[in-house]
Amino acid sequence: MLTACATVASAPVNVSDGVLVGPNGMTLYTFDKDVAGSGKSVCNGPCATNWPPLMAAQGESASGDFSIVTRDDGSKQWAVKGKPVYYWVKDSKPGDKTGDGFNGIWQVAKP
Repeated sequence: MLTACATVASAPVNVSDGVLVGPNGMTLYTFDKDVAGSGKSVCNGPCATNWPPLMAAQGESASGDFSIVTRDDGSKQWAVKGKPVYYWVKDSKPGDKTGDGFNGIWQVAKP
């Protein structure tokens, strides 16, 4: 069992309160319209303004449950179990999960 703020190997992701969080401690989410293992994100443009992707820096590599997908603009984004992960612009502090269940298609990312 992972403990609060445990570091998950091979990605800039941690676990806090049973959900995945980015390096800033903010909750990460998955989008039901993204197809696991497709290697891409379908959340672009205005969608990505509201749901900023967890970006992967050039040279970062992934392993295990983590992978890196290529976005429409050519940038790289982290994925967990094949699903790209995102922040929610309306979460204001670590621990917020206000995007969970949004429109029935956004879910907190879980380890």
